Amino acid sequence: MNIACIASEQRGLTLEQTVQVVSLTALTLYDAFISCWAAKYDTDRVRPETAVNKYLDVRWQPLLQTPPFPEYTSGHSVISAATAETLSHLLGDTLTYVDDTEVIFELAPRRFTSFRQAAAEAGVSRLYGGIHFRDAIEQGQRQGVMVGRHIVGTVLRAGVKPF
Repeated sequence: MNIACIASEQRGLTLEQTVQVVSLTALTLYDAFISCWAAKYDTDRVRPETAVNKYLDVRWQPLLQTPPFPEYTSGHSVISAATAETLSHLLGDTLTYVDDTEVIFELAPRRFTSFRQAAAEAGVSRLYGGIHFRDAIEQGQRQGVMVGRHIVGTVLRAGVKPF
């Protein structure tokens, strides 16, 4: 949501246009989470920590805390890819922006050349953090693109034009 606001401000959108971008981003997130959690509970797959602890090293812990719900598909991958599709449609697929939403947590601002680049990084971060297997990330990204394209198709049929 913060990235939608950052990009809207950078593009110089009006309040009405910004509300539209933020609203469509929220709708995309909503549908993406529903899609992702349906897959999670249909597959009910264990996390890497469970598998590694059982078969390789009982003391191993991932860099990120393991969430208490099924692993497949990766939520970050699904929602990031879905919103990247929607935001790319609305604001352009080569908008360079700086994401400073994590500065409050003492993380440096990040520069991205597109929403899709940021989405890909968000997805793979879950592999590096040790809480997802690669296929959950890759399939989650495909799933997210499909959700995002569905939203874009719906808003196009409703007459919503890019800004």
